[in-house]
Amino acid sequence: MSAHLDQIRDQQRETWDRFSAGWKKWDALVLGWLAPFGQAMIRQAAIEDGDQVLDVAAGTGEPGLTVAALIPNGRVTVTDLSERMLQVASENARNRGLTNFETKICDAGALPFPDAAFDAVLCRFGFMFFPDVAAAAEQLRRVAKPGAHVCAAVWSSPEKNTWATTIMATIARNVELPKPPVGAPGLFRCAPEGMMTAVFADAGLHDVREEEITTTMVHDSPEDYWAFMTEIAAPVVAGLGQADIATRERIKAEVLDLARQSMRAGKVELRSTATVVVGTRQLQ
Repeated sequence: MSAHLDQIRDQQRETWDRFSAGWKKWDALVLGWLAPFGQAMIRQAAIEDGDQVLDVAAGTGEPGLTVAALIPNGRVTVTDLSERMLQVASENARNRGLTNFETKICDAGALPFPDAAFDAVLCRFGFMFFPDVAAAAEQLRRVAKPGAHVCAAVWSSPEKNTWATTIMATIARNVELPKPPVGAPGLFRCAPEGMMTAVFADAGLHDVREEEITTTMVHDSPEDYWAFMTEIAAPVVAGLGQADIATRERIKAEVLDLARQSMRAGKVELRSTATVVVGTRQLQ
């Protein structure tokens, strides 16, 4: 890996370590919010009891924790760059009484597992942040057994994800943010139509297909939405860090107003859409 990609990887590790407390605090909300994407991945990956499953860039443990509960005679290994995020994952596994679950700190671009080791390989919302998307896809294919499915989820376009744009677009309207380099890690980096299909095909996976899944992020109040996004989203915190006190208060007021406009039956409801892509390692 080049020095530049090494730097991106190290920045990602530092960021996820720093925000791990926020992710732990909001874990129950995230669990429910993102569950439909994990369920779609599990279905597409055709996981069966007794399987050895790898979940890459799993953070606090999902969807690997759900998989472990579904396959008591199998085993799930989850990886992440962040030791602190994986500590939360291990705690979650203990709380659920899961003994067929283990964690491994590692880089998705250099997985420390032998070839053809897993019956299914998952990666939910990791590809957008990998320094080298192609290298990560090749690693996921490499560790999958012949005939095994490799499945990932990435966020779709910004207009389909008001959970993020409600606050990020407001920050961008009020603060002059530096334009990220083309292809830099970011929430919507893998959103272009067909991008992940091409990445999987180029990595040597076959029968590649995509499915779009839409769900809703729900908060009890606009204030809860603001607290959530300012405690778990690094780009939000970075953007707000560029604002003076008056500008930050203006941003907050605008975000709360937009969140109020998204309320249904007393709850804030914000659209969340992802693309689930699956491919198969060819039988040898």
